Amino acid sequence: MFSFRNNFLFFAVFLFVFSANLFAQTPTPTPPDDKPINVYTEEIKLNIAAFDLEGNFANALKKEDVVISEDGRLHQANIIQHIPAKVLILLDTGGESRVAKDFKTTKNTAKSLIDALQKDDQVALMQYNDKVEIISEWTSDKALLNDILDKRMSFGTRSRFTDALRLATNFLNKVDTENRHLVLITDGLDSVSSQEEKMAAIKTLTSENINVHVFSYTGLEQQVVAERRKSIRGGGKTAINLPPGADNPSVVKGVPIATINTDRAMVKKNEERGESLKRSEKDLIQLSDDTNGIFYLPDSPEEMIEKTGHLAKNIDSQYVVTYTPKRPLNESPNDEVRTIEVTSKRDGVIIQAKRKILVMKNSQL
Repeated sequence: MFSFRNNFLFFAVFLFVFSANLFAQTPTPTPPDDKPINVYTEEIKLNIAAFDLEGNFANALKKEDVVISEDGRLHQANIIQHIPAKVLILLDTGGESRVAKDFKTTKNTAKSLIDALQKDDQVALMQYNDKVEIISEWTSDKALLNDILDKRMSFGTRSRFTDALRLATNFLNKVDTENRHLVLITDGLDSVSSQEEKMAAIKTLTSENINVHVFSYTGLEQQVVAERRKSIRGGGKTAINLPPGADNPSVVKGVPIATINTDRAMVKKNEERGESLKRSEKDLIQLSDDTNGIFYLPDSPEEMIEKTGHLAKNIDSQYVVTYTPKRPLNESPNDEVRTIEVTSKRDGVIIQAKRKILVMKNSQL
């Protein structure tokens, strides 16, 4: 999503109309209705990923090669340019349960993504647990970033996901480029803020022209929940009554039996965690969909690390496109949502670009 703000992407042209009688001894008074006229020219910026039929970056794309559709109305691009990306990697290193959300996997996923990005891209690192902190400002020095990951990443027992989204949004809004990406390595759970606060932070983030990509731990953690569900329901074996002399002393024989765990608090906590993970996964999918990002739900830590190459290729295949909306944003009601899709007119070029813009005239980060 992308938000319209009073101070965003506007160029005001002020036209002043004056009336004077050059030959009269006294000036003619200006009519009361002759007031300055404000004429606004609006421009919306968004990112698009362009590939050839073999999946490689489609270079030399021109503005005439793309068609922009906003709520079904066609628009022509004003400008299209390929510029280096700025990628903020947000590391989730907190929470009471970190069975699947492995510290080493998070670190190695970040390192793999950094190594796969182009040398002109700049990366910053942020982590959150009991607190939220920037552990690296913008740099293209990959060796430095890897060293920081080794030395500055830390654990915590709490997960401040909502606070991290707020800080990430502010941090990215200060950069001097429109090719901005936020990469979340997380399960999206929050042990401090409410669901309402979390959704408000997501809404603010999706109102900006920031592509949000997610490496989600929710699938791996739901596997843990399922295993715990089996465990707390009990299980075991009881001996089979065999005829005398039929037992083989070297083999333990038996049949499964079911038992019931009487610790209801443990059962309830496990079920609540499962529901929280489902809700979080849904929120993260929606966030990536609305911001033209990519959502990854790996089945293993190895798959999570492997997918970083795919994401880096997508980030480095992106153009920044601008267009002027035919229906002015300054006439739209606050919180209006518009859907934008971009397609290619050039043979052999595939464009991935679908996002929403959210008109937020007076939002406060």
